[in-house]
Amino acid sequence: MLKHLLLILTVVTICAGSARGQDAAAPFDNDLQRMSEILGALHYLRGICGNNEGNKWRNEMQALVDAETPSGERRARMIAGFNRGYNGFQQTYRTCTPAATIAIRRYIDEGSRISRDLTARYAN
Repeated sequence: MLKHLLLILTVVTICAGSARGQDAAAPFDNDLQRMSEILGALHYLRGICGNNEGNKWRNEMQALVDAETPSGERRARMIAGFNRGYNGFQQTYRTCTPAATIAIRRYIDEGSRISRDLTARYAN
């Protein structure tokens, strides 16, 4: 399900990215930044919860950046969002806890919602 979410998000960003200049702000930049934070949080949380996914979430973030091809400030904001999501949980959790498991589930749900909303709005 999450793989499908990220594929849809990638398609949306490719379609929208081709319709505007790389440096111009996109109407969905806030959603992309939030998705970046979610991917960073999942990269950390899934790692401590023993999901054995390696760099899956970091690679998904890289795929998102590659698909969107942001430059300058847009790129920096996306990367900062990923780092903020990762570092925020790194400072809070050292081991997997029930709260960490709930956070993972909530982030997957939120990422799915963002992906559906972006698809509905921008993928004609």
